[in-house]
Amino acid sequence: DVARNFERIAFYDEYVRGGGLQASRDGPDVLRKWVSPVRMSVEYGKSVSDEMKAADGPAVEAYAARLSRITGHDIALSDGTANFHVIFSSEDDRADTVARVRELAPEIGQATMDLVESPPRSIYCLVLTFVGASQPHTINKAIALIRTEQPELMRRSCIHEELAQGLGLGNDSDTARPSIFNDDEEFALLTTHDEELLRLLYHPNLTPGMTLEQARPLISRILAGDPGQI
Repeated sequence: DVARNFERIAFYDEYVRGGGLQASRDGPDVLRKWVSPVRMSVEYGKSVSDEMKAADGPAVEAYAARLSRITGHDIALSDGTANFHVIFSSEDDRADTVARVRELAPEIGQATMDLVESPPRSIYCLVLTFVGASQPHTINKAIALIRTEQPELMRRSCIHEELAQGLGLGNDSDTARPSIFNDDEEFALLTTHDEELLRLLYHPNLTPGMTLEQARPLISRILAGDPGQI
């Protein structure tokens, strides 16, 4: 089950890349993940209350530390320059949020920018990931947008899903259970199953740009505990 779910979530895209909410119907793509350290920053719209900041900022910091422990990758809040920006804002902050996204990602496509400017009511949060021209399968920047009109549990759920997806698990699967990578929203917070997916994604033998055909035999050996692969 873990191997099957990993294939669907790590090698397939939920949406056409750069196409906004256009559903992807393509076959498997290649593996994408971070290689450089991930440094997260937390930003707030002008409308966000101090009470909300006191809840959400520490939640991101604690979750970043948990993601680092799970993956073995260097993930932490930034004390300087960030490459993973987590923005909490409301509809009242929309203009400032749009301007900030344009500032952070001037290369962003218009279809994606349209989504940022006019998100559907059904979208409570989302994450945008970016790769470099010279390393097209290595994530080097991400922006997570979380609506603050939601109650705390929903915001916490957004933190868990979007930050994990921003590490390279970009798809959802109806068969993934128990998992936050499932659109039925049965599970709000990262599960032990999801932790296995993240550990697998950041196993050193699975590298950015690897195809599903290349990765499948390695996935089997890693999950079987082959000493030669762990």
